[in-house]
Formats: sequence, C-alpha cells, structure tokens
Amino acid sequence: MKQTLLLTALFIALTGCATTQEATSEAAAEPAILINDYPTRDRVDYVLECVAKHGGLSYINQYACGCKIDKIAEQLSFAEYESARTFVQMQKTPGEAGAPFRDPEHSKDLRSKLKDADAAAEKACFVK
Repeated sequence: MKQTLLLTALFIALTGCATTQEATSEAAAEPAILINDYPTRDRVDYVLECVAKHGGLSYINQYACGCKIDKIAEQLSFAEYESARTFVQMQKTPGEAGAPFRDPEHSKDLRSKLKDADAAAEKACFVK
C-alpha cells in the first residue's frame, strides 16, 4: 500500500515536470526547442530504473533521478535517446545477430552521446 502511494506520488510529480515553460515574447518569435518532448511513460520508466539502481525509493533518489532524465533531455532529442537506449540494450546480443546494433558508426555515436549525457547528469544531480 505504501509503495503504491509512493509510486502514485512519483508519477504525479513527474507529470508536473514534463510541462514546458511559457515562452516570452522574444522567444515566441523564434522556433521553440523542445527539451521536454519525452513521453511521461518513458520518463517514469527511466526514473524507476534509476531509483532501483541507486538503492531503492527515497525522496533523494527520486528527485535526483528525475533531475537526471531532465538533464539528458536537454542534450538528446527523444528520438536520439530512444535509439541510443535500443542500441545499448541490443548490443549485448551475441554473434552476428548483435552486429547491427554494435558495429555501425551511428550506433557508436549515439551510445557515446547517451553515455556522456548520463555521466554529466549523474554528476549534476547526485550529491556525493
């Protein structure tokens, strides 16, 4: 019951974080760059995986993991993020079946970009 309430609160908090700020009159004239174009479901999945990786649900972990996905979203479009995550997960496929995910230059570039964005976000969001 307590865990369900915490997960519900996490979901509500992340839903509020996924909104964009209002544009000023100057910025309204220029095309907007969406840093919050990540679907809420993907943000929640990321936060839950991150929280589990960092020792379980606590306010500090929840906040820091939410911060991490926001920092990653500032550096990668959702399409890049989704492709990079797919390449990371599928590169572990053994043999020739995994080659299309490991070997192409595009795969290496996206995996590297995600790794760099994740490391920068980890450093910015978690207090050590």
